Amino acid sequence: MYDCIIVGAGPAGGTAAYHLAKRGRSVLVLEKESLPRYKPCGGGVSPAIAQWFDFDFSPAISTKADTIRCTWKMGEPVEAELATPEPVWMVRRDVFDHFLIQQAQKQGAELKDNTEVTGVEFKGDYWQVNTANEPFTGRYLIAADGAKGPMAKLLGFKERKRLLAGALEAEAAAKVENSHIAHFEFGMVKNGYLWNFPKADGYSIGIGTFVGGGQAQDFKSILSEYGSLFGLEIKTCKQYGHALCLWNGNQKLHTENAVLAGEAACVVDPFTAEGIRPSIFSGMKAAVAIDHGLGGDINALEKYSEIITEQWGSDMSWAQKLAGAFYRFPGIGYKAGVKRPSAVQIMGKILCGDLRYGDVAGRALKRLVPGLGG
Repeated sequence: MYDCIIVGAGPAGGTAAYHLAKRGRSVLVLEKESLPRYKPCGGGVSPAIAQWFDFDFSPAISTKADTIRCTWKMGEPVEAELATPEPVWMVRRDVFDHFLIQQAQKQGAELKDNTEVTGVEFKGDYWQVNTANEPFTGRYLIAADGAKGPMAKLLGFKERKRLLAGALEAEAAAKVENSHIAHFEFGMVKNGYLWNFPKADGYSIGIGTFVGGGQAQDFKSILSEYGSLFGLEIKTCKQYGHALCLWNGNQKLHTENAVLAGEAACVVDPFTAEGIRPSIFSGMKAAVAIDHGLGGDINALEKYSEIITEQWGSDMSWAQKLAGAFYRFPGIGYKAGVKRPSAVQIMGKILCGDLRYGDVAGRALKRLVPGLGG
């Protein structure tokens, strides 16, 4: 029997596996795909995650972006170099996620990829996890199987608080010029933005909406038009649609000897849709909670839910208020917010983990919607 079984080998699962194995716990990671596997994602990673690990991420970083360029309907550009100690990391998720799991394996964690979970049963003081191949048993369980994964439902989490959002992504192979610039476009899509993130050998280019459903939009046409502005033929690229589980309020993330982590816990930033850093944060905190639970702390998993609420959710409530104001009136938001010389710097510092929304949201809301920030 394992101390902990982790379902899902994304950033949350890999992080939890690393930290638990490093503490001497026996860990099994179950992943339905074969690793390395493609994952649609812009691949922007906050360098702040480095503080939570004791190894070098350089092998998993494709390039670094030290400049953010924002546009409104591809005009009115605002460009700013990040005044942060380290630029935003640009990664390919097949490489990044696999690298994280490999670090966990070096600490003693086991991986069974190409292994889909078909059901779970709580046996009083341990979990039996059934797969198409064979059952496995573990004293604790971490569900880190993403936005569309079945684990939350299997564990009895019926209605999670979440805002389901959608994104469409394309990987465009190209000779990359100005690989240090991350692009954000706010005027071509309603309730969201488009992005073009450089990699060493191409671009991750995508579109997402993050507030309310709103009107149906032709994502494929908009993305194709956006790509053409960079000389990219998006129609010839493979495109991936995927769901996002945005934070939509605090909630219980634990049950009997099990917790939700990563996108299964709906920790994605409702303003930027950043998911990697919060997933890693939740994976790390889940590992600490389960380590304490294994050590005899009967309240450890309840404390995990409280920590995510206090240390992540409190700031996400500000992000949600900002998203509501900005995406409902994006034209005003762009002129009153993004076009201010300091605004893109602030956005960069938030993406890099050097600032929290709570530090700036009150002032920003007063500018975006007079009276709302009071």
